[in-house]
Amino acid sequence: MPAFRHATQWLTSALIGAAAALAVGCATADTTASSSASAESFGWRPQIAPKVLIISMFLPEAQVWLEPLKLTREIKVPGLSAEHPLVRCNADSVCQVTTGMGHTNAAASITALVFSGKFDLSRTYFLVAGIAGVDPNVSTIGSATWARYLVDFGIAHEIDAREMPSGWRSGYFGIGAKDPDSKPTFEYRTEVFQLNEKLLQKALKLSASAPLIDNDKARAYRAQYHEPAARARPSVLQCDTAAGDTYWHGKYLGETATHWVSLVTDGQGKYCTTQQEDNATYESLKRGSAAGLLDLQRVAVLRTASNFDRPYRGQTAYASLQAESGGFPLATGNLLIAGRPLVDAIVDNWSAWRAGIPAD
Repeated sequence: MPAFRHATQWLTSALIGAAAALAVGCATADTTASSSASAESFGWRPQIAPKVLIISMFLPEAQVWLEPLKLTREIKVPGLSAEHPLVRCNADSVCQVTTGMGHTNAAASITALVFSGKFDLSRTYFLVAGIAGVDPNVSTIGSATWARYLVDFGIAHEIDAREMPSGWRSGYFGIGAKDPDSKPTFEYRTEVFQLNEKLLQKALKLSASAPLIDNDKARAYRAQYHEPAARARPSVLQCDTAAGDTYWHGKYLGETATHWVSLVTDGQGKYCTTQQEDNATYESLKRGSAAGLLDLQRVAVLRTASNFDRPYRGQTAYASLQAESGGFPLATGNLLIAGRPLVDAIVDNWSAWRAGIPAD
């Protein structure tokens, strides 16, 4: 008899046996437990349904959540970063993943998680929570910013400023645009994303009075800036974020980022933070949404300021880039302080948040 017939007969017997076991299992709790254990022994596991998934990019951003939220359950997900192969969850159905830094790592990790089959994300809220550089004209180190617009600052043409046409503000201009003041054609379809306004306003309201931390080193560093926003204490505010893998720095590139965000959002966006991942993360979530796996209206993006994106007057751009401003521990610490009110509101009032963002 051909081998495949033996296999077929075995599979048929196994299915009949399994059906019988399930029928009997309905009668007693002990048998149900036994059937469940048997199913798990064959590799089947029930999906985890997070209420909130916190998305970090590197370890210092992740560590601030682990102990306070008791994220002790570890789930290994194929396709995550080799450095960060685990999703961590707690008993309240809050989970956290670390993607690895940069566009490529963020896209690969989030795509792997979304399509892993290990999670039911249909009602999950996603909190992207990372640190960033900040424009001293808008805010200061230690501040917590919630984004309305995610803008890709890397999809563009660039001509070295020494070779650009005379009269141009910058050698940086959009794909399909004729100059730096012309809006690009958005051929990549990942250039700009707008987040859900209702969730944004909820996040802002919940975190408005968050007791953000500060330190003497940061206060002394801020005092060297002339801009009033730079000299202020850390606060929670709404402003927008630009993503690009080039870790740029300086006054002129900062002015280009400000102009770029305004240009591609038709004057609606206000640039304040620079980071490397958010458009890639969002696009991966968007593809999961298109596959019916998650709700894209449940995404919030929090960026806390670890450094200024340009120097103070009299300081070189290179010196500014290398400076120890005291902002890093503030930014990582304030991720938890500014982000947790939203996480707690969702978990503590899940009956209200489960179906969607509740009204005030």
